[in-house]
Amino acid sequence: MSRTAKILIIEDEQAIRAGLIDVLVYHGFAPDAAEDGQSGLDKALSGQYDLILLDVMLPKLNGFEVCERIREADREQAIIMLTAKSGDEDIIHGLQLGADDYVAKPFSVAQLVERIKAVLRRAKVGQEEAHTLCFGEMEVDTRNLCGRRNNDEIAFTRREMDVLQYLHKHSDRPVPREELLARLWGYARNLNIETRTVDIHIAKLRRKIEPDPAQPQHLLTVRGAGYRLMVD
Repeated sequence: MSRTAKILIIEDEQAIRAGLIDVLVYHGFAPDAAEDGQSGLDKALSGQYDLILLDVMLPKLNGFEVCERIREADREQAIIMLTAKSGDEDIIHGLQLGADDYVAKPFSVAQLVERIKAVLRRAKVGQEEAHTLCFGEMEVDTRNLCGRRNNDEIAFTRREMDVLQYLHKHSDRPVPREELLARLWGYARNLNIETRTVDIHIAKLRRKIEPDPAQPQHLLTVRGAGYRLMVD
């Protein structure tokens, strides 16, 4: 990266917050911190951070509320949620609200740093590859994170656009979910990872680009092979 990435930590537990600050400084990032949801939201809305590490269980405003408010103001802001809850319901809820990824506590420092680097890397690449995508009745402006179907305008988050761009670029074949996890989320290919991240983002995209999400025409599931975007 050409400059030091600024990362906001929103975490109410002082020991975890201090530990994260030390880890981020050691790995060359510029951390800032907030100890509750409201002060974290106020800082996040300043728009000066490359990425936000957002705990779910927070005083004043919980992490879900903070994530939703950030997304309403900024569809490009990179967000990784930190959760002590490993249940699908909480993880799915965070992803549906617009989080780019999640890391379950307790987590290894190496895992967290790699996930941060992956999200930052994809945000940068997504901006550099900006152009217009067309398929079916959809015309998508990747630079401004929006699309148009007939006369309806549709807004995308940066991570949704990353997925759409990657599937469009490789539209000649089904893309395995493991490949999406490796290329867009930075997961190692040799890890047996149980995560709903890709599935949730595919479901969100179908609600936005398909006339009938229950009967997709553009973003198809190819059984045993992955997902394919039909552009013809």
